[in-house]
Amino acid sequence: MEYLYIKSLHIIFVTTWFAGLFYIIRLFIYYKEAEDKPEIERKILLKQYKLMIKRLWYIITWPSAVLATIFATWLLVLQPAWLQTNWMLIKLGFVAALYAYHWSCQIMYNQIENGELKYSSFKLRIWNEVATIILFACVFLVVLKNTLGWVFGVLGIVFVSILLMLGIKLYKNIRKKNSWDKN
Repeated sequence: MEYLYIKSLHIIFVTTWFAGLFYIIRLFIYYKEAEDKPEIERKILLKQYKLMIKRLWYIITWPSAVLATIFATWLLVLQPAWLQTNWMLIKLGFVAALYAYHWSCQIMYNQIENGELKYSSFKLRIWNEVATIILFACVFLVVLKNTLGWVFGVLGIVFVSILLMLGIKLYKNIRKKNSWDKN
C-alpha cells in the first residue's frame, strides 16, 4: 500500500511540476510582449507579470520539482530492480533533460528579475514545446516499458515536434493577420 501512495504523490507532483513549467514560459512570453506596450501599460503589465512569475516559480514549480524527485527516489528505494531496466535508465536521462530545462527557466527568471529577458517571444514559444516533448517521452517510457514501444514513442515525439513547430508558425501568421495583439 505504501508503494501506491508514494506513486500517487509522485504523479501528482510531476503533474504540477509540468503545469508550472508550461505556464512559466507563457508568462515569460507575456512579459516579453508587454515590453513593447506603451509606457503606462508596460509599467503595469511588467510589474504584474513579474509578481505572477515569482509566485508560480517559487510556490508551485520549484516545490513540485523537489517533491516529485523525493517521491521518485522513494519509489526507486522501494523498487530498486527498476534501475536494472533499460526503460528506467532512459527515463532518468529524460528526467535529467527536464532538470536542464527547468534550470534554463531559472536563468530566464533571473534575467527577468534583472529587467532583461534576452529571448524573443517567438523563441520562447518554441522553447515551451521542449517540456511537451520530454513529457511525451517519459509517459511513453513509463507506460510501454519496452523497446518497440519506445521506438514508436520516439517516432511519435518527432512527429508531434514537427506538428508543434508547424502549429507555432501557423499561430504566428494568424496572430499577425488578425492583429490579435490589438484590442
